Amino acid sequence: SFALLGLGLTAVPATADIGLGADLVNRYVWRGSDFGDAVSVQPSIAYSTDSFEIGAWSSWGITSNGMNENDLYVSFSAGPVGVTISDYYFPGYTGSDGFFDYGSDGAHVIEIMGSFEAGDLSIAAAVNVLGDDDNSLWVELGYGLGEVDEAEVSLSAGLGNGAYTTDGDPMVAAVGINVSKGEYFGSYIVNPDQETSFLVVGRSF
Repeated sequence: SFALLGLGLTAVPATADIGLGADLVNRYVWRGSDFGDAVSVQPSIAYSTDSFEIGAWSSWGITSNGMNENDLYVSFSAGPVGVTISDYYFPGYTGSDGFFDYGSDGAHVIEIMGSFEAGDLSIAAAVNVLGDDDNSLWVELGYGLGEVDEAEVSLSAGLGNGAYTTDGDPMVAAVGINVSKGEYFGSYIVNPDQETSFLVVGRSF
């Protein structure tokens, strides 16, 4: 990862961009599951061109209830098709022998995801290939409803198995309506599998 980043920065294409930012959210909800009952700060940094991006994303709860996560990813795109490889890392996970533990009880999970967009419709499918004995699958559909009162509105629905559901069987685990307006964003998410719901609101900086 460091070699790729260094190589890219020594010969920066004309369309290259370096992004740096952070979100503040009232709680971290990921694929229909609550990752800590706490306000979280989620910083990110990325280097991208028209078809390639490499970056890091984190989530840090500001109280002891929050989940800490520190991820790396690389993404490639060609028109409406995209492929992303993510390394989800959970610092402090008690089953891990250290940062370089990529075993089944390690603090890392490696995921490969493919995505496709056609107009307002999008679909993504992901599989955990390392660090997850269940090789959990996740499939998500999204549909953009366009702009309402200067806010972008979309719908989403996700189905998973393994780590994403209460009994490991395939089940719809996240149905949401998503709104973004300026620097603010929010989602109302229902998880039919867990029979619960969440309201997540955040601001980007």
